[in-house]
Amino acid sequence: MIRLENVSKIYPLGEVLRDVTWELKEGDRIGLVGANGSGKSTQFKIITGEVEPTSGQVIRSANLKVGYLYQEFAVTLTNTVREEFNSSFVELNKIQADLAVIHHKMETAHGDALDKLIHQMDALQREFEAKGGYAQDSKVEKMLAEMGFSAADGDRYVSEYSGGWQMRMNLGKVLLQKPDILLLDEPTNHIDLETIEWLEVFLKSISTAMAIISHDRQFLDRLCTKIVETERGQAQMYLGNYSTYQINKELNREAQLATYERQQKELERQQTFVDRFRASATRSTQAKSREKQLDKIELIEMPEDELRTLNFRFASASRSGRDVATIKNLTHSYGDNIIFLGANLQIERGDRIAILGPNGAGKSTLLRLLTGQEKPNDGIVKQGEHNVKTAYFEQNQAEALDLNKTLYDTIADEVPQWKTEEVRGLLGKFLFSGDNAFKKVESLSGGEKARLALAKMLLGSNNFLILDEPTNHLDIPAKETLEDAIKHFDGTVIVVSHDRYFISQIATKIVEIQDGQLVMYHGNYNYYLEVKEKQKAKALAAKEAAEAAAKAAEKKAKMLAKQREKEKAGK
Repeated sequence: MIRLENVSKIYPLGEVLRDVTWELKEGDRIGLVGANGSGKSTQFKIITGEVEPTSGQVIRSANLKVGYLYQEFAVTLTNTVREEFNSSFVELNKIQADLAVIHHKMETAHGDALDKLIHQMDALQREFEAKGGYAQDSKVEKMLAEMGFSAADGDRYVSEYSGGWQMRMNLGKVLLQKPDILLLDEPTNHIDLETIEWLEVFLKSISTAMAIISHDRQFLDRLCTKIVETERGQAQMYLGNYSTYQINKELNREAQLATYERQQKELERQQTFVDRFRASATRSTQAKSREKQLDKIELIEMPEDELRTLNFRFASASRSGRDVATIKNLTHSYGDNIIFLGANLQIERGDRIAILGPNGAGKSTLLRLLTGQEKPNDGIVKQGEHNVKTAYFEQNQAEALDLNKTLYDTIADEVPQWKTEEVRGLLGKFLFSGDNAFKKVESLSGGEKARLALAKMLLGSNNFLILDEPTNHLDIPAKETLEDAIKHFDGTVIVVSHDRYFISQIATKIVEIQDGQLVMYHGNYNYYLEVKEKQKAKALAAKEAAEAAAKAAEKKAKMLAKQREKEKAGK
């Protein structure tokens, strides 16, 4: 369907892609992986024609239509949902607008001018019909249902919906264009777990070939049939999902290293023979022959070292008391929107708690209450009285960092006693080396701001970490380093995250926000899923039993009614 053939892209600051070759075939679901800045989005833009390659070519099927779901959702908040879906029909909407103008002109036109307008109207109506305009409304209604909206939802405003539902709108708009291939750029960013799981099921259910940029390892595992890794500007394709890719990549590296070492030993052996017998009267001819053979051997390259990634641990802190934080009879609301209603929670030393719940349930609100940024309407939210030292990672790093400072000053101002090499050393651990240390914070990407905020967290001797979406904008190697740092941290952690793999790696307890309550599950994420599955099965069994009892009662009532009719007829 589409193939990138030896594609390279060079920007003024350097080469991003070098001889990249891979193809997307019918039925493929390809995951694009690689560190931030490795050129994944550039490949998407080359496919769509938004960016021209420096060399190489994009080979595509004739009349190929590409649908692109961007990382940032483009919606008009003042539209109704139905209007938003209709906005995807750009050509048809223009024809309708042109027809409206003609109808208005016809009200006052006469003679030849009217005849001309009638011919124009006829041509536009024919074009409208040929392009499927009369089926537009039914297509929109069908797509509304597929994306999980009811007919009544279509009349509500876009602004009333969360980011997850706005993602569904954007996906629906893209699919209404009937693309042959679908490009998805970080589709799971900023959407809740329920929506991520819906998206997985939906994308599996459609046959459209797709390429997906994502740092969500579980999403890539459940969905992808192939993985394209971009590293140091080059791309390599692996068959299978993300877990299979990790295994095969390591096997390939081990095999290449073993082959390289064997060749080096053989080269060394042959060179020893050449050096020993080059001047020999009886074996010099043989030595020269071997020397010529050595010159012709195609050398196997040593596997490159793994790409440099974050390297840090949270500092050891003094031990806190057993009770790190207490929530008692918490009631909190915003106007008529009740978030918590008599909620209770005890956080103890050493807990690693993940807070779950749909968008809007109050996860970030809970963290702000714990840090004291918000005060509860009623009830108690307090940190432990004995030696609790808190560090807070905010979800929106643009608001948490001083954009006018340099990276160096951001760290140095927090620890004025540090020497220059100590500040530079810490920044280096977070991949800010050389002149990058003197860049302004405002120039950083989302991932770079997240790394800088994590670096700041290392400066204090904190034993209670409160983390709100810490993996947003982090690439997979950075996430793995953060997971490892949390697992080795000897304090207490409470985290909000939509990254299921991340949660499964770090959480020892799960707290779910349900109907204004904080429900504790004393186990890891897999334990939580098992309990939820049992609850669903129990609820389904109860529902089926109730339906069966209702049917049995209805059947019995009908039989009794028939029996009474017979008795009446017999009299």
